[in-house]
Formats: sequence, structure tokens, C-alpha cells
Amino acid sequence: MFRRIIIIRKEKPTLDRDEELQWISDSLGLFNERDKERSCYRIFVELLKEKKPLRSDDIALNSRLSRGTVVFHLNKLMDSGLVINEENKYKLREKKVSYLIKKLRKDVLTTLKEIEEIAKDFETKL
Repeated sequence: MFRRIIIIRKEKPTLDRDEELQWISDSLGLFNERDKERSCYRIFVELLKEKKPLRSDDIALNSRLSRGTVVFHLNKLMDSGLVINEENKYKLREKKVSYLIKKLRKDVLTTLKEIEEIAKDFETKL
């Protein structure tokens, strides 16, 4: 399974709830310079607010984004392991952000262990 996880180390804020969520999203690399409208963040927030899985059309309507933009960012969020697709509906992999981060930590540690094993195998061949 291909997963792209980006972690950006940022100074921790002492801010309100919305700004803390923004900080978490920034730290997970949900934004980049090209996403001027913060589309990916807006989709993340929509999924976080809803307790049930959403169709891409519903996300587009709620976030006031085009369906194409929503699908593009949903694919990005699925690649990162934050979002899953069940029966053509999308939801966060975990309902609580802290649980989501724990799952990502496990993914990162598993991947690093695999890389370490391959590196050891490589070194024996030198």
C-alpha cells in the first residue's frame, strides 16, 4: 500500500481550538503554497465535523468547492492515510484527531522498520 505522510515541524501554538486544528493540519502537510483557498483543510474540517461518511458531492456542497477539487484532495487525504472510502463515501480513518495521529505514528514506525530491515539486508550485500 502506498502512503505519503508529510510531517512539518512547527512551533506549537497557544491558540484557540480552530487555530490548533489549523496547526495540526499544517504539521501534517495538508497545505502547500498552491492551495490558496485552503481547500484540503476545508475538506478535512467537513469530514471532522460530520459523524457519518459523506459523498464527494455533499462535501463539495458543504465546503463550496467544485467536486473536482474535492475529489483531488480526497485522493491526497487517502494517500496520506487520513481518510478512507467506504461504499463511495468518505470519512476520517478515526473519529478523534488524537486517534488519527496515533494511527499515523504506527504507520510511520512500521514503514521506518521496513526501511531499516531493507537497509540491513543491503549492507550485508556490500
